[in-house]
Amino acid sequence: MIVTEKLQQLQALFQEMERALIAYSGGIDSTLVAKIAYDVLGDQALAVTAVSPSLLPEDLEDARIQAAEIGIQHQEIETQEMANPNYTSNPVNRCYFCKSELHDHLKPLAQTWGYLYIVDGVNADDLGDYRPGIQAAKERGVRSPLAELGVTKTEVREIAKYLGLTAWDKPAQPCLSSRFPYTEEITISKLQRVGRAEVYLRKLGWKNLRVRSEKDTARIELSPEQIQDFVAMTELPKLVQAFQEFGFIYVTLDLEGYQSGKLNQVLPSELIRT
Repeated sequence: MIVTEKLQQLQALFQEMERALIAYSGGIDSTLVAKIAYDVLGDQALAVTAVSPSLLPEDLEDARIQAAEIGIQHQEIETQEMANPNYTSNPVNRCYFCKSELHDHLKPLAQTWGYLYIVDGVNADDLGDYRPGIQAAKERGVRSPLAELGVTKTEVREIAKYLGLTAWDKPAQPCLSSRFPYTEEITISKLQRVGRAEVYLRKLGWKNLRVRSEKDTARIELSPEQIQDFVAMTELPKLVQAFQEFGFIYVTLDLEGYQSGKLNQVLPSELIRT
């Protein structure tokens, strides 16, 4: 069975590490890594979450709950990527500067606390998309157990379900800065506006969604199979009013539906594969 084989391989990898600090966002990938690390290493594993304006408070609370469910030690640190114009100007390699900021904080912490390895939740599928943050992590010696062992996103969820993690089917939730087209400046107020809009939709019962922001326009992305129900079941004037109160002027619905990495469609294919 592939699930148990991959799980055993991951367990063996952590046994070799002896001590590990996990870059823990609360997403299912890093949650699985934290779970396996704790099961193998116990108190020799530590999960650390970076707190910044690009992380929804609701997602931070989820990370806390999941860490408590696992039993792993959990620390929070504040990162300052919003103070870096290389990040806020939102170039195509924005994630490089985000992960550089994160791991420039984590590396000295790991050294001070005696953790031999820093690991993250990058999986094998992530390697097929344009993810400049992966390069920043590699430059700082971070390991990616899931990617190293060829564990895909589907397998991540299968293993997480097998281990009884309640968040095994949690939708992907990358940082809020990923909601803006490249080169549009990112500000705290814009992040908060997008965050409030997404929380509003979640509370209406919609999942696996994005609110893409371009200047004063909000573009709602939902799974394609949800679009018709959304239009039929949502009080659209009320929704528009709410979004305008959040600070948007225009509210649109993407008829193509949600696709992970949609903003990267504007990038040349050779860049995505490098």
